[in-house]
Amino acid sequence: MAEGKQTSMDPIRLLIVDDHPVVRDGIRGMLSSDPDFEVVGEAADGAEAIARAEAFRPDVVLMDLRMPGIGGVEATRAIVDSDIGARVLILTTFDTEGDVVAAIEAGATGYLLKDASRADLVRAVRSAADGEPVLSPPAARRLIGQVRKPSGSSLSDRELEVLSHVASGATNKELAAQLFISEATVKTHLIHVFEKLDVSDRAAAVAAAYELGLITPGGSDR
Repeated sequence: MAEGKQTSMDPIRLLIVDDHPVVRDGIRGMLSSDPDFEVVGEAADGAEAIARAEAFRPDVVLMDLRMPGIGGVEATRAIVDSDIGARVLILTTFDTEGDVVAAIEAGATGYLLKDASRADLVRAVRSAADGEPVLSPPAARRLIGQVRKPSGSSLSDRELEVLSHVASGATNKELAAQLFISEATVKTHLIHVFEKLDVSDRAAAVAAAYELGLITPGGSDR
């Protein structure tokens, strides 16, 4: 346990990060009346959050996502990558798949929506302080959807270009000439495409690409 961090008898130290003062006041009001919590600071944007997390060394940072300047995802990553040992609980109105995945990949311990009840917020903060992941039901559904989705969105620009030419009927030799690369490199790109789309041949790759909207009829990539 890092020096200055909580013991079982200490209140959970909180840093509230949101660009709306009314929201910060509301969160503070919900939590500061509980003796198990201590709000040690507030921040109005990501840059302040990073600086004040370092200064106040909270146990949990309640982090908004969309803020001027440095946003919540970037601030989360910086705080998690530092040595202060703070957990980050995202508290936001946004629950798109991209928001949820980006926050979790940045190292957030939890993801909660601002319409959560006080009881849910309290449980989430306690869980985050203990290092236990906590996701609101909408965020969990978004994350599960991302895990289940074919990984076509992870294709590189070059892989998409190769796939587009394959869809137009080009052979490996023709692809190599058109893209000024070797046939061996073409084969390597295709292997990666097959792996990412979870297919075993060119026809299946093209079919999957059409289904995912990666390319359009005529062979042009998105």
